[in-house]
Amino acid sequence: MLAEEFERIAAAAEREGVRMEFIHGRLGVKAVPDGDHDEIIRWLMKHCMQHQPDLWLYPERGLRIERYRRGNAKPDGALAPEGSFAGQGEWADPGQVVMVVEVTSYDSDTDKRDREEKPAAYAQTGIPVYLLIDRGTCETLVYSEPDGDTYASLLRRPFGRTVELPAPLGFALDTEPLKNWVR
Repeated sequence: MLAEEFERIAAAAEREGVRMEFIHGRLGVKAVPDGDHDEIIRWLMKHCMQHQPDLWLYPERGLRIERYRRGNAKPDGALAPEGSFAGQGEWADPGQVVMVVEVTSYDSDTDKRDREEKPAAYAQTGIPVYLLIDRGTCETLVYSEPDGDTYASLLRRPFGRTVELPAPLGFALDTEPLKNWVR
């Protein structure tokens, strides 16, 4: 499928309340976020602003995620310097992104999409940190040190424990509040 075809289909699907992604040449469907999902993004945005005021957490920013293939994803958040996406279209260059964030949804595709495909895709793109807030397992996972097709480092902490975000971020998150936003 060509990227232009995907964009046309994705635009039509979004009008119907379904979000689509194109990862590794495959079409995927992503559940529309619920209120608890939104609260997690708000909470994280607040912490990022406090600790890294020169960076902004762009919600649902479309990124071109594959180095040599035509792939697109809309992570729940993309942390990048303010103004990084000015003048770019719906699918932006991820070159200035320092962290992508995904918050799992309660759908059948979460396991494959957020826990398998996206870590590989974001690592291949060279994004320094992938933060996965996994509501299914009540864990925070921090992937870092992209090394070709994978991240060399994975830090896994249950909700309620502090998690350190590595360089280029260098601050900690107290994940206790995340317990309030899971089913």
